[in-house]
Amino acid sequence: MSYNLLKGKRGIIFGALNDLSIAWKVAERAVEEGANITLSNTPVAVRMGEVRALSEKLGAEIIPADATNVKELEEVFSRSVDLLGGKIDFVLHSIGMSPNVRKKNTYDNLDYGLLSKTIDISAVSFHKMIQTAKKQDAIAEYGSIVALSYVAAQRTFFGYNDMADAKSLLESIARSFGYIYGREKHVRINTISQSPTITTAGSGIKGMDHLMDFSEKMSPLGNASADECAGYCILMFSDLTRKVTMQNLYHDGGFSSMGMSLRAMNQYSKGLEEFTDENGNVVYG
Repeated sequence: MSYNLLKGKRGIIFGALNDLSIAWKVAERAVEEGANITLSNTPVAVRMGEVRALSEKLGAEIIPADATNVKELEEVFSRSVDLLGGKIDFVLHSIGMSPNVRKKNTYDNLDYGLLSKTIDISAVSFHKMIQTAKKQDAIAEYGSIVALSYVAAQRTFFGYNDMADAKSLLESIARSFGYIYGREKHVRINTISQSPTITTAGSGIKGMDHLMDFSEKMSPLGNASADECAGYCILMFSDLTRKVTMQNLYHDGGFSSMGMSLRAMNQYSKGLEEFTDENGNVVYG
């Protein structure tokens, strides 16, 4: 059902790869709610992913860009303003990747060169994106910028690794830039801390299936789906949240407020065999 919450608004969606992507769901919902959008992802992702099909479905131009490259981000914002016919009303940052996770490096054995890439891709790209938009004065007054986060920014989760550090920085950038951009241009910046969600990036996290199951058992409302997260993003893009900024907003079925649930306690009857090394020692990293 459409409520026309974004009727006449212009937006940029970063990070749509395939129909598992939260960004993909947000793009579909934004157009359904009346917005005109552009899509952006890395040139490799555009070639290897399915974003062209989304572009054709929604009538949305793709502007390939590496979000860690300021020059390419400048092109995304300037072209989007031209293509959409005015300043941008909303931006979604749905970008995250850890080479250390992909290479199965544990947190106590990180490759620091790869850590720098994790931080740049998953967090500093958010700062570069906002700074680029601000310098171009590309965002409309009371525009909304949203990035996707996870509760591992505040709490330690097995297997989430250096992505937790990246998400912590991501949320800090939203607060720090939210003050400046809000005071000067009334632009609001928030992060949404989503339930664990099976996406292309999320599937690389060790024990993701167990985490999903545990979170489902812990959360009073159960895990929030990608579709449900898209709905929350639309709300944050709309005029209904014009005075919400610098917040990390939990969209996780209540997980972040729980200590222990009855259903989750049953998990403790299971062993740790699959997480031990060849000597029988539990690998905690």
